[in-house]
Amino acid sequence: MIASQAMISATFSCIKQSMALGCFPRMKIIHTSKRFMGQIYIPNINWFLMIMCILIVATFRSTTDIANAYGIAEVLVMMVSTALVTLVMLLIWKTNIFLALSFPAIFGTIELIYLSAVLTKVQEGGWLPLAFASFFLLVMYIWNYGSVLKYCSEVREKISMDFITELGSSLGTARVPGIGLVYNELVQGIPSMFGQLLITLPAVHSVIVFVCIKYVPVPVVPVSERFLFRRVCGKDFHMFRCVARYGYKDVRKEDHHIFEQLLIESLEKFLRREARELALEMSSDETDFDRESVVSGDSAIQSYVSELHIPLISHSSVDGAKVSRIEDGCSLLPSSSLPSTEDPHLEYELSELREAMESGFTYLLAQADVRARKDSWFTKKLVINYFYSFLRRNCRAGPANMSVPHMNIIRVGMTYMV
Repeated sequence: MIASQAMISATFSCIKQSMALGCFPRMKIIHTSKRFMGQIYIPNINWFLMIMCILIVATFRSTTDIANAYGIAEVLVMMVSTALVTLVMLLIWKTNIFLALSFPAIFGTIELIYLSAVLTKVQEGGWLPLAFASFFLLVMYIWNYGSVLKYCSEVREKISMDFITELGSSLGTARVPGIGLVYNELVQGIPSMFGQLLITLPAVHSVIVFVCIKYVPVPVVPVSERFLFRRVCGKDFHMFRCVARYGYKDVRKEDHHIFEQLLIESLEKFLRREARELALEMSSDETDFDRESVVSGDSAIQSYVSELHIPLISHSSVDGAKVSRIEDGCSLLPSSSLPSTEDPHLEYELSELREAMESGFTYLLAQADVRARKDSWFTKKLVINYFYSFLRRNCRAGPANMSVPHMNIIRVGMTYMV
């Protein structure tokens, strides 16, 4: 009601960045501008602000109490800003420590005087911002605490690479055309839900991509640097790990087709770069071998000539031949090792990828449930089994961020005991 436009915009921005850093439950975010990424709208928060404004006006019935609540909130914001600027001066700007400490000493003293004045109004409406701050702090702590425990459980129960290697390229089941996107939060290793998929499903896709979406603490990640790929096991397994990186100001595309297209293009670039690096490595090895053979051959010729004392070839010509052969070996690569699109293995793998893409994408998601162990403290059981479970059931699901059709989603039930 006081500075409402700034309040609404700041609330939307803070909630979005908190979600990007994993400190707040996921909600639907609508980007209202194609030119400016910061213009967003969160329907749930907007309804929450409207309902609370009506309740506060109906409860207080006085602008004096509302002004007291706003005064305490404003002074606390000033104190938090002073503390954060001091940290920036010390850690980012590398300001002299005496100059950096003089900043909070001067401004902090003035703000403490203001705070001592407004604290007398706590019982006259000043309790409101303190109550709101405590509530949202509790929600953020519970969400972050439960998410960290869930991630630690996934890391602890991940499948070993030796087990997958023993299954072979068929993974112990049939491989059918298609691309399976296995969503998980692991940057390394194979999630335990994949083992459940192998047991439950009669067949798995010919191409498996373990997708991990990470929000990094930077505003924007360029599209060319968004996807990081790495192979899982050998080439005949056709399994890859993909880390999709987003900044806290990046716009997640609502259309899942755009995400799939970008992912496949990045995967093709990864395969071509991998083949090129392998070819260069092979050519480097062959060049080193040629150099060793040339040097050994020249030394043998020189020793043979010295033994017979016959000038069959002069030292200068030997050295010239040696240099010319080495230069030729460095400049001319074997045709089989040149990185080209005619590499049989690369062309075969790209054709398999295109065939799998034509067959369609399937999103393999874990329907995870986090429960506290029986021997846990009562407080932990209350937080995990009730509060965190309530937040997970009512927050926005991951695939909903890209509007993936339900017919393309397969969910696997998982229970993690923390």
